[in-house]
Amino acid sequence: MVTNPTLPTEKITLDVTGMKCAGCVSAVERQLNGYSGVIEAQVNLLTEVAVVDCQANTVDPVALAEQLTAKGFPSQPRASVAGTSLPTSESTLTPAQRQEQEAREQVRRLVIAGILILLSTLGHIGHWLHGPMLPVLSNIWFHWGLATVTLLVPGRPILIDGWRSLWQQSPNMNSLVGLGAFTAYTASCVALFFPQLGWECFFDEPVMMLGFILLGRTLEQRARRQASASFESLLALQPQIARLIGTSAEVTNKEEVTEQAGIEIPLEQVRVGEWLRVLPGEKVPADGEVVAGKSLVDESMLTGEPLPVSKQVGDKVTGGTLNQSGVIVLKVTRTGSETTLAQIVALIESAQTRKAPIQQLADTVAGYFSYGVLAIASVTFLFWYLLGTKIWPEVLLPMKEGLAHSMPMPTFPLLLSIKLAISVLVIACPCALGLATPTAILVGTSLGAERGLLIKGGDILEQIHKLDTIIFDKTGTLTTGQPTVTDCLPLATSSQIGELTSNQLLQLAAAAESGTSHPLALAICNQAQQQKLPRLTAQDFYTEAGLGISALVENQRVFLGNAEWLSKQGVRISDAVLAQVQDLVDAGKTLVYLAVEGILAGVIAVQDVPRSEAKETVKLLKNMGFRVMLLTGDQPNAAAALAQNLLIAPKDVIAGVRPNDKAAAITQLQNQGCQVAMVGDGINDGPALAQADVGISLNGGTDVAVETAGIILMRNSVLDVVESIQLSQATFKKIRQNLFWAFSYNALAIPAACGILLPGFGIALSPSAAGALMAFSSVSVVTNSLLLRRSKQMRLEIGAVKVN
Repeated sequence: MVTNPTLPTEKITLDVTGMKCAGCVSAVERQLNGYSGVIEAQVNLLTEVAVVDCQANTVDPVALAEQLTAKGFPSQPRASVAGTSLPTSESTLTPAQRQEQEAREQVRRLVIAGILILLSTLGHIGHWLHGPMLPVLSNIWFHWGLATVTLLVPGRPILIDGWRSLWQQSPNMNSLVGLGAFTAYTASCVALFFPQLGWECFFDEPVMMLGFILLGRTLEQRARRQASASFESLLALQPQIARLIGTSAEVTNKEEVTEQAGIEIPLEQVRVGEWLRVLPGEKVPADGEVVAGKSLVDESMLTGEPLPVSKQVGDKVTGGTLNQSGVIVLKVTRTGSETTLAQIVALIESAQTRKAPIQQLADTVAGYFSYGVLAIASVTFLFWYLLGTKIWPEVLLPMKEGLAHSMPMPTFPLLLSIKLAISVLVIACPCALGLATPTAILVGTSLGAERGLLIKGGDILEQIHKLDTIIFDKTGTLTTGQPTVTDCLPLATSSQIGELTSNQLLQLAAAAESGTSHPLALAICNQAQQQKLPRLTAQDFYTEAGLGISALVENQRVFLGNAEWLSKQGVRISDAVLAQVQDLVDAGKTLVYLAVEGILAGVIAVQDVPRSEAKETVKLLKNMGFRVMLLTGDQPNAAAALAQNLLIAPKDVIAGVRPNDKAAAITQLQNQGCQVAMVGDGINDGPALAQADVGISLNGGTDVAVETAGIILMRNSVLDVVESIQLSQATFKKIRQNLFWAFSYNALAIPAACGILLPGFGIALSPSAAGALMAFSSVSVVTNSLLLRRSKQMRLEIGAVKVN
């Protein structure tokens, strides 16, 4: 619709259910885009979310949801991020609860369909063997009952949704499946109740077809539940309450403000400018500025970096981060949807509205395909009834039995025309089209699960074969995420303390650091423990958060901290020392200076070292033709040092970026034509993982990174990035093969069913022969998908030989 671009806009988010395929997505988008005031609507099938851009204050979310509900897509507006709470009414379900309920119902229908398939198969085995063991299962009336129960119980929702979509002129995959199943069932019933027509029954077709379709739907439902869990994980980071002290004007004694208990209020009642008190171990309620106190704040949920950040008066803090060591008071600067956490949620949700082109193409073709099949069947009937039997009267004569014709053909033009039209409908059943994607995904994801690789869906498989760029986060992805001691440099030559060895320096540092739980302290203590150094006695600890620590070790006062803090303690650090450790600084290492009795004794360098398999991973990806890049919020020196170690080109390093900038950096690459995969493990990687064409997460990372990514590496090894890409490429190749076969089969089989071979060769496909070909097309698709396991195993073995 035409809108005024100068007017302010707003976003409305709707939870939409009842969508089965891209045909439904198109129908929902048409309804939303046609609503007055709506600028653009994007609908995500997997997450069942519609994001609507509209002119401000012109669209009622409730009315918009009611319109979709009236069209067969039950919808409701989504609550805002701030203050989101779960409904307590039993009649109102959250999206996750609703999906869980739908999954249970679908599994129930799948079990019923599986039992029916088993009984139908046993009946046919008994019929083929002509044995007297199970005469009831071989009875045609028994198979009629099986097919009837299948359509009325597990297949009923598919039939109803398919016919409703067809009636509303927006056919989807259910329309095709329902059309095929119902046509096969109806033709079989006619053959059963009117045996004089000479038709054969094929009641097993709707049973088998619906069973396989329900299997694929169950897998799809599992992916939807995983997608919704990512948003719940993000929302769980936001605390529900805050300790309100007051405003700046209301606080009388600002020097003792950290001692004031405050009043607990719901988070949604917090306003900009108010002062909040945050205790150690609590999450920061909102974005703000520290006005009193000092502490260490764990920002790993935001930056992915393992080291906590020192916060004192004047520093910024972010809602959802964890206060570790001290009491702080902050002045709120942003609340609600303006907070960093809320913006991360919005970025992920927006990025997840991306389409899956191949599924969209299949559903679009399927919509026209159903109309085309009906038209072809109608033309077939009219042609043979009005013209064909008159042009070629010999086709009405009894014919010999053949592969495509197991009974004498009917001698009446009407019966011949009806039978050929039914053959068209039966042979064009989109079972192979419907199984092409889910069967390959089932085999590929199952094989991946055995190898610790979880691939979430077909859209991921589709994107991977297009990739040309692989971007890695640094901390916790290419590195271990656990700082370790890399250097111990004794510096003192004073006669007062003597010259210390590296072990003595580490002993003193470990003794002093035993009084704190700072990550750097843990790294130093762990290093001393690994070297089995005797533990020295320490007492009289004094700590300044994020700066340094002092302790009395073996009756000597020991200071450890950064250069600035030691200088404040009266320790002189000469320019010569700074020049001596410049190489460590350039390598991106964190330096801890140690002084004994006020004299500088040495420097300990701590670094988050690369994973053992990181270099091999980069090498293999480059050999596969990918451009490998590094994207991190760490310092440029540290990033450059890691890149040099892993043989990543300097031009492919992007350092010092924040979470929003990571997503923007990926967007910039995509605008240049790059197909990007992002490998990460932290919540700060969430927007980037969602923005990338493919997101890959280590299972040892944060829950949100895991849920946002399209591929999860359960073994927490970056080397699995290579194998996951290889497996995904092989699986998508099978999907394309299956779709090619499904379309080619219809392109060849439909003309044959129309009777194109009847005049010249006397060959016509009876409904039973058409049903057999349809079943063969489905079996061929499943068999081709199963070959993925063998081909993948061979390819991995060959790849292993090449690497070695």
